[in-house]
Amino acid sequence: MKATGIVRKVDNLGRIVLPMELRRTMDIARDDLLQISMAGGEIRLTKFQPACLFCGESLEVVDFRGKRVCRGCIRKLQKSLKVNKRRPVRGRR
Repeated sequence: MKATGIVRKVDNLGRIVLPMELRRTMDIARDDLLQISMAGGEIRLTKFQPACLFCGESLEVVDFRGKRVCRGCIRKLQKSLKVNKRRPVRGRR
């Protein structure tokens, strides 16, 4: 991990300000989500990359009714729906 030499004070609510240089470098904008994790006594902040509900992929992910789904899984779901339309569903009466 690269040390920046930047020191920030924690305020009375537990907040810190990320310097503009770091936000620009990491492409962090206002209202972006950051994931907070701990590893070996360190606190790590990483830009949150939403992943697909089904496969975990983080590329080409779209929001569908509050759930994140990638375009690949959407295509698979559409294909599955087309196949299931051809077969009648037998249920109990």
